[in-house]
Amino acid sequence: MRFLRQSLTGLFLLGLTVALVFVAGQTLYNAWSERMARDSAAPEGRERVFAVGVQIANPESIAPELIAFGEIRSRRSLEVRAKSSGSIVVLSPDFVDGGEVSLGDTLVQIDPTTAEFDLSRSKNDLLDAEAEQRDADRNLELAQAELEATQAQTELRLKALGRQNNLLEREVGTTAAVESAELAVAAANQAVVARRQAVAQSEARVDQAVTKLNRAHIAFAEAERALAETTIDAGFTGTLSEVTVVKGRLVSANEKLATLIDAHALEVAFRISTPQYVRLLDENGRLPAAEVMVLLDVMGQDLTATGVVTRESAVVGEGQTGRRIYARLDAPRGLKPGDFVTVKVDETEITNVVKLPSAAMDSQSRVMVVGENDRLEAVQVTLVRRQGDHVLVDGTGIAGKQVVTRLTPLLGPGIRVKPLVSGSPEVMAPTTPAMIALDDQTRAQLIAVVKTNTSMPADRKARVLDQLAQPEVPAKLLERLKSRMGG
Repeated sequence: MRFLRQSLTGLFLLGLTVALVFVAGQTLYNAWSERMARDSAAPEGRERVFAVGVQIANPESIAPELIAFGEIRSRRSLEVRAKSSGSIVVLSPDFVDGGEVSLGDTLVQIDPTTAEFDLSRSKNDLLDAEAEQRDADRNLELAQAELEATQAQTELRLKALGRQNNLLEREVGTTAAVESAELAVAAANQAVVARRQAVAQSEARVDQAVTKLNRAHIAFAEAERALAETTIDAGFTGTLSEVTVVKGRLVSANEKLATLIDAHALEVAFRISTPQYVRLLDENGRLPAAEVMVLLDVMGQDLTATGVVTRESAVVGEGQTGRRIYARLDAPRGLKPGDFVTVKVDETEITNVVKLPSAAMDSQSRVMVVGENDRLEAVQVTLVRRQGDHVLVDGTGIAGKQVVTRLTPLLGPGIRVKPLVSGSPEVMAPTTPAMIALDDQTRAQLIAVVKTNTSMPADRKARVLDQLAQPEVPAKLLERLKSRMGG
């Protein structure tokens, strides 16, 4: 019995152990299954929020700025040409490229020997013509006096004939005496005709003498002009360029010697597109006298000048498009004819427009604005103008809203963003210092580059070298010099 009881107790304990092991295994299996199911489940999604720069759309009135490129020209230039041929005997010291001359200054004198000889001959011919006229006048006076004397003799002959006829009627005279008196009257009439012919010849001689004298005066004036043309004077105050002669050189008639340019009477000629031209016209369809600003980039020291639009080209030109506009410049300091400059013209003011960066508008003329719950909304806008890196859009529909200033492929309607208003500390980028200190090696390299630049004018090169000698150099100048160095 005792053995049986112990055996049953052992079986009971064995079964209980197996049951406990099974329960423990089932528990472990269930725990493992639950863990595996929890790890393989998709994680709960979390929305990504993008930080974007925004700008408050405040409609305003803006005068768009038309930007074009043009060339500086002189409104008054003169080609200095030789009016006669010969060798140059006198040459002004200022007759060189860049020489400044004043109105009336003698520039060039060509050998005047031949012209002086011609003038002397013309003067002698004039004296001969004057003497001939005086002689013709005296001959005319003498011929007229002889005619008057002959006419007086004829009158006496006629009176004598009358007396003989009276005597014959009273039977006192003879027929022979009457006939002699008639012959004397006929001879006197013949003498009058001869004297009239002499007077006519004298008058013709006087006319010929007057004509010869006029021709002599003309020849004398031409000789004087030819002598004066051997000397070339400055027609106005200006600067010489394209000088091609030296003293002693033989020049031909009408040969170009130089070009005289008025450096103070400058204008800018620039070409704009037809739509831009139409925007500049006033309500009468005429081009107004709009103000312009001319800018020339000279390595850190920009030259600027203001002016007024004066005229437009009459024709478009073969192979050209748009319109060519001319503007007169006021006090163009430092500018020279031939400079390629940037021209800015103020257009008519436009109302209810918003100025945005170009990157704020996509190819479909849409902008993204921040809506409810900081989610983006696409708004269709009307493009009014492009101004460099900015656009002017109609403010209708976006007034007062926050507009994203830069679109990326990740931004679209419905995207949640964190708006950063322009000008806030979060979006203010570090500013580049206006002046930069250079080390000795970099300073020496830049000075060497400037000194070896043969295309830079001497005065401009001196200014740049003076700036490089300072302890700090303008950042803008440094960037331009490095760009020309290739790094």
